[in-house]
Parts: sequence; C-alpha cells; structure tokens
Amino acid sequence: MTTDLTLLVWAVVLAFAQVGIAVIGTNMQVSPAILAGNRDNMPEITGWGGRAIRAHRNMMESLPLFVALVLIAHVAGRANGTVILGEQAFLAGRVAHAAIYTLGIPWIRTVAWFVAGAGMGMILLQLF
Repeated sequence: MTTDLTLLVWAVVLAFAQVGIAVIGTNMQVSPAILAGNRDNMPEITGWGGRAIRAHRNMMESLPLFVALVLIAHVAGRANGTVILGEQAFLAGRVAHAAIYTLGIPWIRTVAWFVAGAGMGMILLQLF
C-alpha cells in the first residue's frame, strides 16, 4: 500500500479511536437503559466525555474532505512529497486536536486544528 493510502487508513483508525473514547465518556454519565433507548431525552454529556464527543464530531467534519483530497491526489498521480507531508500534518494535527480538546486545553486546540487544516491545504495546492 502506498504512503498516502496508509496515512488515510491511520486517519480512519483515529476516528474509530475517538468514537471509542467518546463512548467511554458517555457510559460514565448515562445509564445503559438510556443509551439502549431511542435517546429522545438524552442528557447533555459534560466534562471530558462531552469534549471527546465534540472532538469526534469535529473529526467527522474534516475526515470526508481529507479522504477526498487523498484519493484525488492518489488517483491523479499527484501524491508527491508535499502531499505526503500535508497528510502527515493533517494526521498529527488531528491526533493533537483530539487529545488537547478532550483534556480541555483552550487555544492550543485551535493551533492543532490549524495544523490539520494547513495539511489539507498543502494537498489541495498540489492538485492544481
């Protein structure tokens, strides 16, 4: 498997890990009966569990864009060193963002988010 596709797989692994952490945080605050129900009256998840949920949702907003950029670069034969560096920046930024967000550290979380976004920008620029 190519480097760009391997990094794409790791981004998906990160998304799976984030949902797992969010589920743990939710299970610590909500009864299994509520979770097994239809969740019409789901209480707000607070603390690190709530932050983990929001970090995962943020990842799910970014992941489709990243997937599209990586696959376009791969299919178009544009997966060069800059694309790979952009993919690495995205993945590193998203790992940092998930950890920093879940821990509740403001401002630095935004820097990690920008690193991931810059990584996607690097990929995008190689497609023109």
